[in-house]
Amino acid sequence: MTVAGRSRIYPVLMATEYPNPSAIVRAWWVIDLSGKTVGRAATQIATLLRGKHKPLFTPHLDVGDFVVCVNAEKLVFTGRKLDQKEYFRYTGFPGNTKHITARDLLVKRPEDVIKLAVKCMLPRNSLGRATFKKLKIYRGTEHPHGPQNPKPFQLSV
Repeated sequence: MTVAGRSRIYPVLMATEYPNPSAIVRAWWVIDLSGKTVGRAATQIATLLRGKHKPLFTPHLDVGDFVVCVNAEKLVFTGRKLDQKEYFRYTGFPGNTKHITARDLLVKRPEDVIKLAVKCMLPRNSLGRATFKKLKIYRGTEHPHGPQNPKPFQLSV
């Protein structure tokens, strides 16, 4: 179209297509955590939970997969984190902040070590809470998710 002697190109408007939530296919993955570093494992688990490994990843939709983690008691910390890292929780009463070292938490509740690491890597909103519910963590090798036929996932490094 010519306006006052100049040619003008009008852009073609295109709509972005988002995946339909009912059409999202969710896979089940099983990850063996024995001998794996906590932080490196947690980043890859968070990637699977959010669906960032899929080509149809959309930041505002939950397109991720289910992840089953086994052997949480065999996680490894690097350096001196096992004795120096502390986990805090607050009971709600004044002066009642509870501290526990990573070594003690790994003995008492090894599931919580990876659970807390992954939870901090997810968004802090309703989408992150929904994504976090797809994570299943078990202390040993046994898990009740056999009927879902989870595929083994090898963590890199």
